[in-house]
Amino acid sequence: MHVTLVNPPYPEGAHQHPPFTPLGLGYLAAVLEKNQYKVDVIDCQASKLSYEDFKRELSKRQPNMVGMTSTTLTYKSALRIAEIVKEVHPSCLTVLGGCHATFWDFEALQECPHLDVVVRKEGEDTIKELVERVEAGKDFQDILGVTCRKGKEIVRNPDRPYIEDLDSLPFPAHHLWPLDRLRKYGKVIFPLMTSRGCVYWCEFCSAVRMFGRKFRMRSAKNVVDEMEYLHNTYGADNFTFYDDAFTVDQSRVEEICRDIHSRNLRIKWDCGTRVDMVTKDLLRKMKDAGCIAVWFGVEAGSQRVIDAMGKGFTPNRTRKAFKLAKEVGLMTIASVVLGFPGETRETALETINFVEEISPDDVGYYIATPYPGTPMAENVKKMGWLRVTDFDKYDTATPIFELPTLSMQELREIREKAFHRFYLRPTYILRMFAKGGTYGFSATRTALAHLLRATKSKL
Repeated sequence: MHVTLVNPPYPEGAHQHPPFTPLGLGYLAAVLEKNQYKVDVIDCQASKLSYEDFKRELSKRQPNMVGMTSTTLTYKSALRIAEIVKEVHPSCLTVLGGCHATFWDFEALQECPHLDVVVRKEGEDTIKELVERVEAGKDFQDILGVTCRKGKEIVRNPDRPYIEDLDSLPFPAHHLWPLDRLRKYGKVIFPLMTSRGCVYWCEFCSAVRMFGRKFRMRSAKNVVDEMEYLHNTYGADNFTFYDDAFTVDQSRVEEICRDIHSRNLRIKWDCGTRVDMVTKDLLRKMKDAGCIAVWFGVEAGSQRVIDAMGKGFTPNRTRKAFKLAKEVGLMTIASVVLGFPGETRETALETINFVEEISPDDVGYYIATPYPGTPMAENVKKMGWLRVTDFDKYDTATPIFELPTLSMQELREIREKAFHRFYLRPTYILRMFAKGGTYGFSATRTALAHLLRATKSKL
C-alpha cells in the first residue's frame, strides 16, 4: 500500500507564511511508516510547486491513496489537487483532512466529485484504519471520524474519540520533507506540538473545536526526547512550539526546562501563550532553558472587544505579562485581531495605541476571519455581514465581512496604518537594530520594508 501526502500550494496573491513542516501530515506519515506502509510527501509550499509541477511529481509515483491537508486558505487548492490526482491515477483514493475540511465535510464532497473521503479532527488513528481497510479490499464507509460517499449519498460517521496518550504517537516524519527548502534566515526552525485541545472557548478559534475542550499534554520527557532527537539527527538548535497556549500547565513547562538543562541541550526556542498564564519565575526559567521569544495573544486593547471575543482577561493583565517578559530579557510578539464583530474605528485605534504602549518587539495585526466551525462565522452569516465567500481570500490580511460599525475599506486602511505606525517609530528601529540576532534583524528589515511602502503610498 502506497500513500502520498500532499500540502497544497497557496492561492496566487495570498498572504503567505514562511513554510514549516506541516505537523499534521508529519504525524500521519510517521504513523503510516510505523505500520510498514510506503509513504512519500509532495509539499507544494516548501518546494514552490505549481499545479503542473505537482502533476509531473505525481506522475513519478504510483500511490493507492493521496491524502491532502488544507487550511481554509488552501481548501480550493486541495480540491484542485484532488482533481489532478484523478486525472493522473483515476483509481487512486483521494482523502482530505484538516481544520477546514472537518467543518466543511459535506460541502467539500458536494463541491468536488474528485474527492472520495474527508477525515475529520485528529487523523492518525483514522488514516491508519482507512489504509488497512483499503489494502484489505474492505468497505470503509463506517469508519469513525470519516465523511464519505455511500452510493449517491454522503454519510458522516460519528467522531472518533480523541487520542488521550499523545506520547504514543511517533515523532513527525521530518525526513520526508525537503528540509533545505524550509530555511528561514539561513536556519531550519523545527516546529513541535506538545499538546492538543484547549480549556478556553474563544469565539474566533477553530482549533479548540478541532481538538476538543480539554488540554491533552505530552509528557515533558517525551517533548525533550523529540528535541534531542532532532538535535542529534539534523543538528537542530532552533525550535518553535505550535501549541496555542504552551504554558497552560506551568509545572509541565518547568519540567521541560529542567530536562533541557539536565541533557545540556544548547538550543533556542519560542512559544505562544495567553497573557494570563505566565509568572516572572516561569518566564525566567524558560529563558534559562533557551527560550528567546514569546508570542502573546493580545487580541485587542479594548475591554469591550476582548469580552466579545470571550478571552477572559483584561488589558492590565496584558500589560503585566509584557512587563514581566521584558524584565527577564525575553523578546515579545503581540498577536492582535482587528475587525472582530463590535469593532469600531475608536476601539481599533484604542488597540493600536495599546500595542504601542506595551511596545512588543514585533506585532502581527490580523483581520478577523470567519473560519468555518467558529461561533464568529455563524454570527457573521446570521447577521448578513458576510461579503467574501472565496476562501482564497481568507488569509487574515483581507477583510471578509462588513460591520455596521466599521467598513471593510476602513478596516483595510486601519491595518495598514497600524503596521506603519508601529514599525516606523525611530525608537523601535534603533532598539531592534541594537538587539541584532535573528529576530532583531528580521524586525529591522520589516521596519525598512514598511518605510518603503509608506513612502510609496505617501502615508
